[in-house]
Amino acid sequence: MENTEEEIVDVGSVAEAVSAEDGDTPLYQVESLCMRCGENGTTSFLMTLIPHFRKVLLSAFECTHCGERNNEVQFAGEIQPRGCCYRLEVPSGDQKLFHRQVVKSESATIKIPELDFEIPPEAQRGSLSTLEGILVRAADELQALQEERKKVDPHTAEAIDQFLVKLRTCAKGNSPFTFILDDPAGNGFIENPYAPSPDPSLIIKFYERTPEQQALLGYLADPSQLGESGDRASTEEAISASDQMKRKPHGSVGAAAGHRAIAQSNSAEIADALFRYSAPEEVMTFPSTCGTCSAYCETRMFVTRIPYFQEVIVMASTCDACGYRNSELKPGGRVPEKGKRITLSVKNIKDLSRDVIKSDSASVEVPELDLELASGTLGGLVTTVEGLITKISESLERVHGFTFGDSLDESKRNKWLDFKARLNKLLSLEESWTLILDDALANSFIAPVTDDIKADHQLTFEEYKRSWEQNEELGLNDIDTSSADAAYNATKES
Repeated sequence: MENTEEEIVDVGSVAEAVSAEDGDTPLYQVESLCMRCGENGTTSFLMTLIPHFRKVLLSAFECTHCGERNNEVQFAGEIQPRGCCYRLEVPSGDQKLFHRQVVKSESATIKIPELDFEIPPEAQRGSLSTLEGILVRAADELQALQEERKKVDPHTAEAIDQFLVKLRTCAKGNSPFTFILDDPAGNGFIENPYAPSPDPSLIIKFYERTPEQQALLGYLADPSQLGESGDRASTEEAISASDQMKRKPHGSVGAAAGHRAIAQSNSAEIADALFRYSAPEEVMTFPSTCGTCSAYCETRMFVTRIPYFQEVIVMASTCDACGYRNSELKPGGRVPEKGKRITLSVKNIKDLSRDVIKSDSASVEVPELDLELASGTLGGLVTTVEGLITKISESLERVHGFTFGDSLDESKRNKWLDFKARLNKLLSLEESWTLILDDALANSFIAPVTDDIKADHQLTFEEYKRSWEQNEELGLNDIDTSSADAAYNATKES
């Protein structure tokens, strides 16, 4: 940065230059108004790439007149396909947890349930900090206007003083609490110092965004999905225009019946029309909404049965408006009574080419590496053994970005480099290794290499009874089918 020429330019020039840079980005400075003293200060911009994490835009403001300083981090890359929620359990007395690095994007919400405390996205801008830094900053911002509050509303000021005592107690590690970072954009992050091993204190979940969250992120949202009274005429015109744009794919059997059944909201007719044909070459199409821009698009679907597995539903969506493409494989039939653990001993090159179906509810384990990925980490995948290992490597580098950065000490860096080398050796088959898929819903599958699955001695399937905790996580404990059973029995008797 010594050779960088720092000159005062306007905001428009900075935006154009930063967006155009692909290599090493120089430091840009912009003259900005100081909100504390009203004089002009200087804001510095730097586009940088956190290794194996995200491209970010760092900005720092400094006023030479009053000494005011602040900084902000904004994500310059794309919004992630799914939102993320980090839940960190912080016990009392563990000071190491407070040194964990935290990325809070401008769309993230921070919650501490024990204090009934929430930091909404608009309260704190995007920041790169630590757990302690987030809490101290929140306490300082609440403390800033206390003197004015005591004059205007003493009762509220007293309540805030009491709350600040609790918040600072948590920030010092004297009281246990839960720290939740929820980011619909999927760009939030809490460091896992034990990576690639799972962190017993940290739970990471990924989820599909709601229409409201899509709208807050700037995507075009359907007013009907937001619960607003949209213009029905314009909606009908949009549907009509979408129908005119449809291209019937080869073998789209049952598509017209499916469109009609969905338009009339007839559940029984929908089921009959869409599931009447089960051959893979008979593809059905029906209208849907793009998960990215909420425009009307079409989804193609067919039902097929995988040998030695079960009936599955293959769905593919394409949006003509934004170009978004998505494919999914969903299990068909009822929820199995037992979970399934699949163990594969990988010994030769043919094993790497085995087809793998990994559902959202499946966890992945490689005992030789002490590697374990919780369910939902990679989402649902239809791939091969080699593709699964490659996805795991890419996911670890993306999620644990700071573990490859300059702030990592040498011992941890060497640990990560050693793990990456061992992970890559799995694909070279220098030694045999074991792949385990544990699926509580038994919706995952590894294909055999023999015609008879029983003759494949490297592949074993083990069924087990789910625990109460697993049923609770899957929502099965709350299912009440008594009304449906009564209606079924009444229909059967009549």
